[in-house]
Amino acid sequence: MRPVAPRAIRHRRPAAHAALGTALLVAGLAVPATSASAAPVAATGAAVTLAATNQPMLRQGSRGAAVSALQARLTALRYDVGGIDGIFGPSTHHAVVAFQKVNGLARDGIVGPRTRAALDRPVVPTPRYTHPGYSIEADLTRQVLYLAKRGAVVRILDASSGKASTPTPTGDWTVGRRIDDWRRSDLGLLWRPNYFHRGYAVHGATAVPAYPASHGCVRVPLRAMDRLWTTIRVGTPVHVYR
Repeated sequence: MRPVAPRAIRHRRPAAHAALGTALLVAGLAVPATSASAAPVAATGAAVTLAATNQPMLRQGSRGAAVSALQARLTALRYDVGGIDGIFGPSTHHAVVAFQKVNGLARDGIVGPRTRAALDRPVVPTPRYTHPGYSIEADLTRQVLYLAKRGAVVRILDASSGKASTPTPTGDWTVGRRIDDWRRSDLGLLWRPNYFHRGYAVHGATAVPAYPASHGCVRVPLRAMDRLWTTIRVGTPVHVYR
């Protein structure tokens, strides 16, 4: 397919900012609100931050109020958790991995002291392009996918792009074709693929490792694609960069 240049305005380079958000209080765990220009507010009194040393390690299979607090914090930071239910399942795991990727942490999906500390003072990514409606940006360096709108990131998804032998092409395109089903290709199964350049697509996959592993497409988790499907459509701008 011949690339179609979307009506995009170059916006700004990614930058690290202090976290935006409102104070969250779940089962005695408080997350301090921050502003874009100020350092995070330290917890006082009975408030306990996510970085507190007495908090348990959280990983797949964990349950309870501490997981609900984690999910609430990740949701406030725009990571695709899928819901706050107190269960550390696959969607929460991928949201944690995506957070670790953006913040330069070990991509193990485990919430220990370093990840907790970063949750209190996170890197807040910004899109490189501004569009009046929704757009997609695949950051191949961080291995994440951003859903953006009007110059702001509204959702961050865990992703896995092409490995070194079959790299994902970089450039600016639009979604040209979609399939609302499984698509069997010569290189495997693609769930709800959104084709943006020739045979390259953003699609759901059963395996989304924490490193580049695809044959050139941009993989996201199955349930993440289900949540993304109704938001994007044919014509949605797609930007792929390093």
